[in-house]
Amino acid sequence: MGALQSSPGQHEYSDLAEKTGFSFRQIGVLHTRFKQLSHNEETLRRDHFNEIPDLACNPIRAQIVEAFFDRRNFRENGEGTVQEIGFEEFLVVMSHFRPPSLHMTQEQRESVRREKLRFLFNMHDTDNDGTITLEEYRHLVEELLSLSETLEKNTAKSIADAAMLEVASISMGHMEPDEFYEGITFEHFLKLLNGFEIESRMNIRFLRMDTTTLCK
Repeated sequence: MGALQSSPGQHEYSDLAEKTGFSFRQIGVLHTRFKQLSHNEETLRRDHFNEIPDLACNPIRAQIVEAFFDRRNFRENGEGTVQEIGFEEFLVVMSHFRPPSLHMTQEQRESVRREKLRFLFNMHDTDNDGTITLEEYRHLVEELLSLSETLEKNTAKSIADAAMLEVASISMGHMEPDEFYEGITFEHFLKLLNGFEIESRMNIRFLRMDTTTLCK
């Protein structure tokens, strides 16, 4: 991977479109935004995200920014983080927020859903140990519910608290005094969010674009 020199060419567009599911037009729009954020440099750094006003007030700002520099999100089975990213890495991370196409098969939709949940799990598994804590799970559920315009903040928090207690009873069950709770694994995470509509809720508006339009 790495930075693309100036504007991506036809061959590079084809590779990126196949890898991310974005159309040539969408890749062009995202490339323009990438160049704006990077001040026409070939790579983006964390400090470039500090200049985004809409991101400054986001309660999970740190997790969002780190997601762009987390090798686990580059679809290369990597580990650790990087200090800067090129347009291809940026595009791959953005594709995790792209709603599923209306023309996808059920199998493709399931694959997209699993990728989105893996991305979400990685955001909260900050130490990359393969688990998230019960408290992190409560915050995650609260964040997802807060995206609903029909729920008040206190209601979302109450549901999230109940979800934490539920997962504690399911995943921990009866524990002996000398047993240590290691946390929620990804496979358990999939079961916990089974039936939760995640596909259209994950979108980014802080880049001054609504990613729900990127499925059209």
